[in-house]
This record gives sequence, structure tokens and C-alpha cells, in this order.
Amino acid sequence: MQTAPLSDQCISIILGSLLGDGSLALNKRYRNARFSFRHSIKQKDYFFWKMGLLEEISGDKNHWYQGLSSNVDGWGGPKLRFQSRALPQLTAVYKLTTKKGKKVVRRKWLNLMTPLSLAIWWLDDGSLTANVRKGVLCTDGFSLKENKILQQYLKIVWGVSSTLGESSTKHLGKSLQYYRLYIRSTEQLQKLLSILLPFVKVESMLPKVLVLYKDSQLQERWISKVVDLTGFSRDIVEKHVRERKSKLKAFRE
Repeated sequence: MQTAPLSDQCISIILGSLLGDGSLALNKRYRNARFSFRHSIKQKDYFFWKMGLLEEISGDKNHWYQGLSSNVDGWGGPKLRFQSRALPQLTAVYKLTTKKGKKVVRRKWLNLMTPLSLAIWWLDDGSLTANVRKGVLCTDGFSLKENKILQQYLKIVWGVSSTLGESSTKHLGKSLQYYRLYIRSTEQLQKLLSILLPFVKVESMLPKVLVLYKDSQLQERWISKVVDLTGFSRDIVEKHVRERKSKLKAFRE
């Protein structure tokens, strides 16, 4: 019996999620892989939006709530978790993105990504920084070599320049080194966000794409672009701009 291939939309979401909050696992009890992801309860609207786009791999019991007692990795608070059915189509994606049971970033994976994949990656693990004029992709879980591959991919395929930054943190008593991709130019940040704005369909995620300016003309231009590309009304976008600025000291002075 032949199995239908996954839709382009489904593959795009999975590939983007694997750079962010998603994972593929091949459990010893199953012949095929499952896809899963978790988000904070604060991002529940985004969680259910993403889950709604993955009906073709979903089973009857496809998501559940994880309280603090279930948070065995020690990161963050309560979460919602999605898990797909075990499917041969997902096993094929697992083999593409995994080596010896570990997720490994390779260009043959990245070359299959789409603007929707970029949107999922950013909404999962991207953040605006420096008074919301620059950005960072939290690629903490990947090696220096993998981060360089991601950096080159963004530049060659999407024309977005970034820089690599190294930091360290303590987790469960251990000192960990990690790397992140920083977008230190507002022009480059706008270039990236312009690619993914058409896929931002959850209002609560708008703050992730709202570049802020003190100059009213520059601010108006970006608001107009967000309105045009996302489909949200100007009132909604302007409301989020005002709310974000009210929380930042640089815009209250």
C-alpha cells in the first residue's frame, strides 16, 4: 500500500520547526518517526495555529498540557506539546535531518526550506533586540560548524547578512557554550522579516515582527508594510506598536 507524500506546507513547517522548537524522534517501539514540538502556554494561539496546519500527520490525541512537574528539562514554565502519528513520510525527513540519533544541520536539509519555513524558524526562536531595531536567532542547540552553515545559507539563499556570537550559560550546574546568529543591521532585519511577514497569521506573534522607530515617517512605512503583507488591520498593528513602545524606556523618554 502506497502512502501519500506530505504536502509542501507540512514539510515546510517541519523543516522550519526543526531549527526552532520542533523535533523528530524514532522510538525503538515504533518503525517510523514522530514529529513533536512544544510552546509556552503564553504562546497557545501560535501553538494551535501551527497544529491546525499539520492535520495530515495528526492523530486523535495529538496534544496535551505539560505542567511544571512534567518539565523535566528544567527550562521555562508550563507548556503545550504536540505529537504526530508515527509515519514513514516522517521517517524520510528524520533520515534527512538526523545522524546517529542527533539532529544535524546540513545544506541538503536547508535547501528544501521555504519562506514558510523561515517564518516558523523566526516565530519559534527569533527575537527583536536593541530597542527592536536588530534581531537574533537563538541557535543555541547547534554547533559552531552548523551555525556557520546556517549563516551562509541565510546570506546565499535569502540575501540576509548575520554575525556569529558566542556566549556561555549555566544549566543544571554545568557551564555551557553556545552560539547565536545576530542580525545587527536594521536593513538586513527588515529584509528577513519582509520574506516571512505573509505567514504571520497569529496576532499575539505580531510583536516579533514590529521594528520600532522614533522617526514617525520610518515607523509609518514599516506599519504599512506589516499591514499589507500580514493582512492584519492598521488598528491592530498600531495598537501593538503603541503597547511595545510603552514598555521600552527608549521610547518613553
